[in-house]
Amino acid sequence: MARKTSKQSPDLGAKHDAGKPRWSLLRFGMARALAGIVDVLTFGAFKYADHSWMTVPDGVDRYFSAMERHMNEIALHGPHARDAESGLLHIDHVNTNGMFLAELLRNIPEPR
Repeated sequence: MARKTSKQSPDLGAKHDAGKPRWSLLRFGMARALAGIVDVLTFGAFKYADHSWMTVPDGVDRYFSAMERHMNEIALHGPHARDAESGLLHIDHVNTNGMFLAELLRNIPEPR
């Protein structure tokens, strides 16, 4: 008979997820930040179209510039400054542009 090496009770189930990404850290630890990103994405989808950010020409440069503009507004007017057009917090626009950049930059092939 095989010897049990687990410290768990034999009546408990097992889940081998050690070392795997813990998505709950994002969902539960940053729920308000994620909600802000969703608000900006929803505003953009109404203004343009769903996922249209993916095909903007020169997207990397343009989203870096947009992120800098929103960061400048925070620097000038404080952390609760809101975008005049959307009414949403500038920090939520910064975070959304950062997500756009993270996606776009990951699609650039690595040099060989």
